[in-house]
Amino acid sequence: MSSELTPRDKGNLPALGAPPLIRLDAYVAEDGSTVVNGHLLEMGGMRQPNEAILDAIAMFARTLGAPVAATVIDRSVMQVARLRVYPDGSSRTIADDEDLPPGRERTAAEEAAFPPLARVERIIQHAQREELHAAFVLASALREHLTLRRGAEDELSLEARAIEAYLAYLRGDYMLSTVLALTVARIRCRTDLNRAAPEVARATAAWQRLLDERQVTTRGQELQHMWERLAAEGLLLEPSHQAMAQAVRSRLERHGQAVAGLAAPPAVTAGEGPVAPEDKPLKPTRRGLRRFTRRPGRSTGSAP
Repeated sequence: MSSELTPRDKGNLPALGAPPLIRLDAYVAEDGSTVVNGHLLEMGGMRQPNEAILDAIAMFARTLGAPVAATVIDRSVMQVARLRVYPDGSSRTIADDEDLPPGRERTAAEEAAFPPLARVERIIQHAQREELHAAFVLASALREHLTLRRGAEDELSLEARAIEAYLAYLRGDYMLSTVLALTVARIRCRTDLNRAAPEVARATAAWQRLLDERQVTTRGQELQHMWERLAAEGLLLEPSHQAMAQAVRSRLERHGQAVAGLAAPPAVTAGEGPVAPEDKPLKPTRRGLRRFTRRPGRSTGSAP
């Protein structure tokens, strides 16, 4: 399909009925770091993330000679945007109900051309080169999109969150690492207790680096509940895990905050409470978002 043949409406915008050939994803971190399809974009000068995203996706559309769909998670404004970008450089946003319905069909379409495991390999490559910022942003983008598509409890979403937690630890952000790792542990305790101990151990390792006493207490009490539940179920088998469980209790006792008994909080009880309460909610997509709308013939990199 050529750009000249793209159907248009009365406002000379591409018609919504023009089918996208492929579906991409993009991510804007709170600090403005921008990712398109698992690649961190170079943001020179005063270039805005929305312009960089539209330029990158328009290149796909021109190469294919067909419309391209894209889902953008923009943490700088806490919103999801669903786009259609066309070979002539024009673009528009659509409402969620104008896209494929949520579920397996949409997920399969969004992941078909760019499998998540290929992105994990790229994250690992950045980490091996000690490019920890790039690795962390790519891991965050992967986790955000997998969670949006599949839900926080999906296996791939959990693996991406665990990778993100580990990279946060390597970067020295122990608070964020603890929060991310605790979410993984919390979900494992709900859905597959037999696999929970290693995740609780990872969360404990990050928690042991915390200095904020309030966070030490709050997060430590949840960890203690998890360890005690594992012990009650006969799943505290590894000596290293037993030592970690004791370390949590000892640290809390030093501050008079140890929790007596085995009464598990809602965070680790199946079916109760949010599984990822620290995940900040995103505003849903809607039509007509100006920052992602371009008229035909817009030159690459031009000012908004």
